[in-house]
Amino acid sequence: MKTWRIVLAGLLIVVLSSCGPSLYKSNQFDSSVKSVKQVAIIPFNVSIDGKRLPKGVTLETVKEFQKKSGYDFQNAAYSWLLRRQQEYSVNFQDIDKTNSIVKKANLTYDDLMLMDKGEICKLLGVDAIISGKAAISRPMSDGAAITVGLIAGYWGSTNKTILTLDIHNAASDLLWKFDWEVNGSVGSSAEQVTRSLMKKASKKFPYKNG
Repeated sequence: MKTWRIVLAGLLIVVLSSCGPSLYKSNQFDSSVKSVKQVAIIPFNVSIDGKRLPKGVTLETVKEFQKKSGYDFQNAAYSWLLRRQQEYSVNFQDIDKTNSIVKKANLTYDDLMLMDKGEICKLLGVDAIISGKAAISRPMSDGAAITVGLIAGYWGSTNKTILTLDIHNAASDLLWKFDWEVNGSVGSSAEQVTRSLMKKASKKFPYKNG
């Protein structure tokens, strides 16, 4: 038990270095501000490099972890924005409602990742959706970090993590995009990773009052 605690403690928020964030805002964005009032946040698309998995960890296990993390990211992003709702001119759809609509449409997590963003907007009855990606590549060679992540729900040290936030409207137009590349781990859980991402994106995040 002590060994696990030591390992987990060693995974807590280690940021080694990062490339400057990249921001994109379309020419249509300014004209969309008046029409975008209701925004939904869908589960993030999480991908982990499966080429160097530790012994005993299968691709199925990784797939399940990616799915769980996708919903964890969605929840963390929604909670972050909801706490700051008064700062924004848009309302954020409750993620329980979002996920319920998706479930009633008999769509799986994988289906959602492949769907056209405009179609998702129409399905959810919103003006725009926030989606995200977390691409985690090249786990540490000993596999210890990813093993802890898969078993205990913690994110361990990685060589590179690319985090992305996108906003699309019902016409499938990409209105806004924020990319951030980190070399090393940005936290020990999806909540901490999302908090790091949202803090980076917050100064440029759209639909702010005033």
